Amino acid sequence: MTTPGSIEAGSIEGRIAEELGVRERQVKAAVELLDGGSTVPFIARYRKEATEMLDDAQLRTLEERLRYLRELEERRTAILESVREQGKLTEELAARIRGAETKARLEDIYLPYKPKRRTKAQIAREAGLEPLAEGLLGDPSVEPLSAAAAFVDADKGVADPGAALEGARAILTERFSEDADLIGELRERMWVRGRLAAKVREGKEEAGAKFADYFEFAEPFTDLPSHRILAMLRGEKEEVLDLVLEPEEATDGPSSYEGIVAHRFGIAERGRPGDKWLTDTVRWAWRTRILVHLGIDLRLRLRTAAEDEAVNVFAANLRDLLLAAPAGTRATLGLDPGFRTGVKVAVVDATGKVVATDVIHPHVPANKWDEALAKLARLAKEHAVELVAIGNGTASRETDKLAAELIAKHPELNLTKVMVSEAGASVYSASAYASQELPGMDVSLRGAVSIARRLQDPLAELVKIDPKSIGVGQYQHDLSEVKLSRSLDAVVEDCVNGVGVDVNTASVPLLARVSGVSAGLAENIVAHRDENGPFTSRSELKKVARLGPKAYEQCAGFLRIRGGADPLDASSVHPESYPVVRRMVKTSGQEVASLIGNTGVLRSLRPADFVDDTFGLPTVSDILKELEKPGRDPRPAFKTATFKEGVEKISDLSAGMVLEGVVTNVAAFGAFVDIGVHQDGLVHVSAMSKTFVKDPRDVVKPGDIVKVKVLEVDIPRKRIGLTLRLDDEAAPADRSGGGRRQRGARPPQQRQGGQGQGQGQGQGQGHGQGQGQRQGGQGQRQGRGGGDRGGRQAPAPANSAMADALRRAGLLNPKQR
Repeated sequence: MTTPGSIEAGSIEGRIAEELGVRERQVKAAVELLDGGSTVPFIARYRKEATEMLDDAQLRTLEERLRYLRELEERRTAILESVREQGKLTEELAARIRGAETKARLEDIYLPYKPKRRTKAQIAREAGLEPLAEGLLGDPSVEPLSAAAAFVDADKGVADPGAALEGARAILTERFSEDADLIGELRERMWVRGRLAAKVREGKEEAGAKFADYFEFAEPFTDLPSHRILAMLRGEKEEVLDLVLEPEEATDGPSSYEGIVAHRFGIAERGRPGDKWLTDTVRWAWRTRILVHLGIDLRLRLRTAAEDEAVNVFAANLRDLLLAAPAGTRATLGLDPGFRTGVKVAVVDATGKVVATDVIHPHVPANKWDEALAKLARLAKEHAVELVAIGNGTASRETDKLAAELIAKHPELNLTKVMVSEAGASVYSASAYASQELPGMDVSLRGAVSIARRLQDPLAELVKIDPKSIGVGQYQHDLSEVKLSRSLDAVVEDCVNGVGVDVNTASVPLLARVSGVSAGLAENIVAHRDENGPFTSRSELKKVARLGPKAYEQCAGFLRIRGGADPLDASSVHPESYPVVRRMVKTSGQEVASLIGNTGVLRSLRPADFVDDTFGLPTVSDILKELEKPGRDPRPAFKTATFKEGVEKISDLSAGMVLEGVVTNVAAFGAFVDIGVHQDGLVHVSAMSKTFVKDPRDVVKPGDIVKVKVLEVDIPRKRIGLTLRLDDEAAPADRSGGGRRQRGARPPQQRQGGQGQGQGQGQGQGHGQGQGQRQGGQGQRQGRGGGDRGGRQAPAPANSAMADALRRAGLLNPKQR
């Protein structure tokens, strides 16, 4: 995008190419496709020749950088125009503006020319004091008061020499604080040398106890992890903490930053009459203007870096959850547990259609256990149920026990029970789409339907819920709404298109995530399907209202039609590539149907024989792979975790137990694991491997089934410490809640202004002093849908070495200290 006064568009693409480590022509091709309305999934899958094999991750980064650099160009153009209108645009200034590579640098250069309210410096200039400021700066041998006497003018508001000097100081202060090169140098120096310090506000110790680790805290900017920054910012927002950005360690003498400012303008203390006044002016400029400006900049930089990391963690966890193994087309009985209100029951058939609902009351206070078993047995038999999906909220273990007895008493039903995360189920239940999808059904029963369906196909069901409510993020409520939504929407889009969608069974929310399909178009597809029956070919999609050639090009390859007129319509082969398959059919002497899945024949074909001017080797190779395993699902095979019989609540646990569980969430400081006792256990990052672990996601991901050993149990605090290293020695349990330190554990570090905290002291016994500082009480399971069922709590061990690590990770709330 070339605009007057901007750099050439090609340099944007060249810069992105350099950052990605690819050729500029690849970036240009991708940009042209994006500008033409193509989506990232479409480009990554069907335009490999054009981009020379850029993958979806590279394309997402390219898209983000393109957005940023174009915004930078728009701002650059606006600034050039603003300065030009002021009549101050010189060739040198224009070159500096055009050469600015970041938004921060651009704003630094623009600052002196940015329209602003009348400042003290402007008023001083209007009073004719600029020559005084220039004279004192240029010749420190002049005595300031004597020089200022000549500028006294009551009519201009300069009452005496002191007022004249004050005006001159305002002019120089503004000049020092608006020097772009100086500010850039000081900003980077402060970033490298400075630190963020926190103190508790007077009288807030008790109310803000969850931020206790920050009551007297300081840590270098460059050492602060994302969750610690966000925790402190939240503590400040909740008026518990006062935060200060300190440029360097405190010293008795002048700040080194003042020395840099003085050197920049040739100011030095040499015993001349004007030296002291000038050095005082430098000190005034640093303390009142420059430091404030840098503090604002670096606070934004800290928040941005923390947000980026938190968004990345959330996006990675969401991807893993969406791509969790589907149970498939099997009739499922969904159970949404509850005590007083009963267990809500929904049966969905193999296609996800609701065929029965009920409410049973097996638990207190009704205790209708036998009646509940009879109802469930009848429903399972009547609808040929294969799977029982149990929500993991309140009363889940009691309901799991009910399902276990159902299976034991009725082996002929051949049932399998699975615990399912119900995070966000209540958000779906109360949504407008749920009302449309399940009209007339009580809100409480919709949750059971969602639980059953998310076992059958997690992706298809979870797309109906706002990604922020799915419960795999940290501090999502503190993040930029635009940034988080953009990232999570991209993850959902990539996952949906990576798996593919059955156009004859997909819901509107699922179809709306398909490349090229808007929400309105998704509704039109479903309306056409309802009115005319199932689609029998992809070409019939062209009959859908408002589904034009461009939309068809983007979506056709990701939409599947099973059992249709053309077998290729059930594959990811794009209709535009069907002629290539026809040539393969002709060469092999096979029919399309017999060629699909025929590994021997397909592997005998040479991809290069089918390359032409339209379809290159990457596309032909992809077609052959797809024909070999048509419609292959990239998700893993469905497996279930087996919770240990007799271990249903935290009091059933004991140190040393080895259990199977499911990873529910991964954060920077470790992973949460559901072991079937209502509270997830925590595997701290230091207890994941015998070698150093930088990122917990390198070891486990949400949905993984893992074996863990119980290290510590704290019943009063409802905290569980786990390790993936099964040969770790567990600490003797203190079930009174007092806790005991593990054998060989080092004592917790003394707090020393935050210096040296969280530096990985204990990889040895799984208790670690590792990465996490306090999360400000954010250890609780997140994203339960705005009060969604409560019930499950985050883990932690007793008051021991692991507890010390958890305190630093912020996973113990005030009542648990």
